[in-house]
Amino acid sequence: MDGRVRPFRFFLPMVRGSFMANDRNRGRRRQDWFGGDGRSGNFAGPRDRDDGQGRRDGPGQYDRRDRQDRRYDCRDDGRDRPQGRDRPAVEQTREVVLPGDLLAHGKNIGGPGTYTENGVVYAAQLGVRTFQEGKVSVLPLGGKYMPIAGDEVIGKVLDVNPNFWLVDINAPYPAPLHIDESAWQVQIGETAKYLNRGDIVAVSIQSVDVVKRSKLTMKDGHGMRKLAGGMVMEVSPSKVPRIIGKGGSMISMIKDRTGCMILVGQNGRMWIDGEPDMILVAAEAIGMIDRNAQQSGLTDAVQRFLEERTGSRR
Repeated sequence: MDGRVRPFRFFLPMVRGSFMANDRNRGRRRQDWFGGDGRSGNFAGPRDRDDGQGRRDGPGQYDRRDRQDRRYDCRDDGRDRPQGRDRPAVEQTREVVLPGDLLAHGKNIGGPGTYTENGVVYAAQLGVRTFQEGKVSVLPLGGKYMPIAGDEVIGKVLDVNPNFWLVDINAPYPAPLHIDESAWQVQIGETAKYLNRGDIVAVSIQSVDVVKRSKLTMKDGHGMRKLAGGMVMEVSPSKVPRIIGKGGSMISMIKDRTGCMILVGQNGRMWIDGEPDMILVAAEAIGMIDRNAQQSGLTDAVQRFLEERTGSRR
């Protein structure tokens, strides 16, 4: 020992990754009411990983051979399939990533929950890696719904005022629905004739300010109305794309098997109406998806469950 004080270098990559995860570009996710589409993409493994041959995949140390070796075809069924004739499909769970993990190489492909540096896309939050509509994203494992203008949501009326209703949309703040944005011709002071406390409504996010306070409307989107009957259940907002499925395939399968009418709100609320026993079956299927969204083979498991519970009913 020469008595000199040496800096602690081992923790710098972790600190660097944490600050970049908080400060770099954060994407914004956008899903349709019943939609969703997936395409294949090129993905890599965790940041700065050494393969034992002196090659690393961190910024500035990326080798083209690494990209070729870790090219995946990510489909909506949750399986990561290496491409190439000599690479058999290997069924895996959907990958949970940490802030700073390397997700993909390429420009303009970073989606919600990611940030890009020097053409490399990293995770900005803890969540599940997904690939939809040509972009890689990270779905958070939990948390409140963050409203985005244009989202169609299911709300519950909290309060009635002379010229607006205050609606709970499962977001940090309740949102007002003004009489001019309702589906009816409402006079000031007559709001209670149309909606009261506890009523369930399908509404659209009209606008959102910088602190995530939003305003609602019934004049945009389709099916915006008061929802009578049925039941409302809640799931994690981050699991909504999985419940909808690619091109609406998952939710369509549940509706076809149970004969129920189902509205899926981007805020994690589902409205289900139909025969009482089939409502329960649909709710169980949706809960199954919510609990196991990151698992592979989920579509087949839900299909088997519905066939067992509904029999030959179509």
